[in-house]
Amino acid sequence: MRGGSVAVVGGSIAGCAFAAAAARAGAERVVVLERTRGQLADRGLGLCVHDDRAAELVAAGALPAGIPAHRLTRRRWVVRDPAAAGGRVIWEQPFPFHSYHWGLLWRGLRAAVPGTVDHRPGVAVAGVGDGPDGAEVRCADGSAERFDLVVGADGYRSVVRAALCPQARAHYAGYVCWRGNLDAALLDGVRPGEDPHPDAVTTVCFPGGSCVVYRIPGPDGPRVNWVLYAAPPAAGGLRLDDPTSFPPGALPPGLRAHLGVLLEREFPPYWGHVLALTDPADTFVQPIYDLEPPRVAAGRLLLAGDAAAVVRPHNTSGAAKALQDAAAFAAAWRRADSWERLVADYQDVRGAAGRDLVALARRLGRAQVERTPGWARMSREEVAAWWQGQLAGAAGIGGRALAP
Repeated sequence: MRGGSVAVVGGSIAGCAFAAAAARAGAERVVVLERTRGQLADRGLGLCVHDDRAAELVAAGALPAGIPAHRLTRRRWVVRDPAAAGGRVIWEQPFPFHSYHWGLLWRGLRAAVPGTVDHRPGVAVAGVGDGPDGAEVRCADGSAERFDLVVGADGYRSVVRAALCPQARAHYAGYVCWRGNLDAALLDGVRPGEDPHPDAVTTVCFPGGSCVVYRIPGPDGPRVNWVLYAAPPAAGGLRLDDPTSFPPGALPPGLRAHLGVLLEREFPPYWGHVLALTDPADTFVQPIYDLEPPRVAAGRLLLAGDAAAVVRPHNTSGAAKALQDAAAFAAAWRRADSWERLVADYQDVRGAAGRDLVALARRLGRAQVERTPGWARMSREEVAAWWQGQLAGAAGIGGRALAP
């Protein structure tokens, strides 16, 4: 199928990937509508992509080559122990992933979008209407435009999802994650002359929560990225009616103080000190949500990335899922002889994928935050069995393989 017009609402990772896929598939006109002016806000976040998923995505053309990445090989699970400043290792497992800096990944994807794509920054989409012959995009400035297909790559609060699945609502999981990153050179001041496990993800385990710490590339050199999951204090000042976050430098005092309590009380001294080095400007809090809409495509509307499913970050699959969505979209386009066939094909393939990721992330969240075991008393064999119980037959984390 060739020709036609496609609007992509949102210019983040999923938006760039879908715009490139539509343009290369043969769409006559591709327009990206992004509410932010200029470059998207970059909090320096880290993310990981499984090596197998990355290889598939490169082969499918969804992940450009040459984007900086840091190789990870193993995951160490540690608990606080008076005899070890860095904690006691209770289990270690293979971790075949590469880590990325969100901003560098986005820039690589943005640079790979063909020049024929019409990027429109500073355009806020207020609503979308679906019809048998196309979809209408209504902007906040009162303008409206029709397209043959509208892709919602507009994240947690997707306007396109609201049109496609008006009853779908995000559900608060009962806990939050504090996120931050810091210059890896600061580690030399904590443990001079030693690079502690640069190829490893360290997971700090404690009653009622856990924290993952790993290296990522950065614009000015390596950085340390961390994500700490725990319930917030009762008076933390959170608004939990819909997905939201407190941006860097804007943490309420209660949340900032509670982070300090967790680091002092629950962490091995070394890791507590490392996280405490994070500048407040590089620290923020994100409440954790689930959202599993009944469909991801219908009529002339299609959802991508976080707009299609809000998955807890434990899966380590967010970026891979967004790029897989784009690869599946491109494959569906090649097979389609009509818009209806393209949309139905995408729904068949990606609807199930999103449901599986949401279910796995809920199991991981329950086991690692909501109902944590007595990690310090467990043998390595018991920890390995506990991990397999979370997977419940899934091959692993990082997302499942692309459909052939």
